[in-house]
Amino acid sequence: MEQELKDSIMGALELVVDPELGIDVVNLGLVYDVEMNEEGMATVTMTLTSMGCPLAGTIVDQVKAALAEIPEVKDTEVNIVWNPPWTKDKMSRYAKIALGIR
Repeated sequence: MEQELKDSIMGALELVVDPELGIDVVNLGLVYDVEMNEEGMATVTMTLTSMGCPLAGTIVDQVKAALAEIPEVKDTEVNIVWNPPWTKDKMSRYAKIALGIR
């Protein structure tokens, strides 16, 4: 996948905000990987801040909606994984400052 397209996808994913923390999934470090095949099927491998996240379905729907705006993306599959487990270390500097984490 071209870097430009990957940047577009990551940019779109920055519009998906974790409802519990109020920060987008990219800055939280929840997005582990993005791939796309020739047919335009984007696969987003991501995790959630907690395993019992009641809003998992909402976040998945928002990811699909965000990527639907990108012309090259024909369909999106969201693959939720628990390995490696998410930790606060994966957050961007921006997210840490916003949440008051040193």
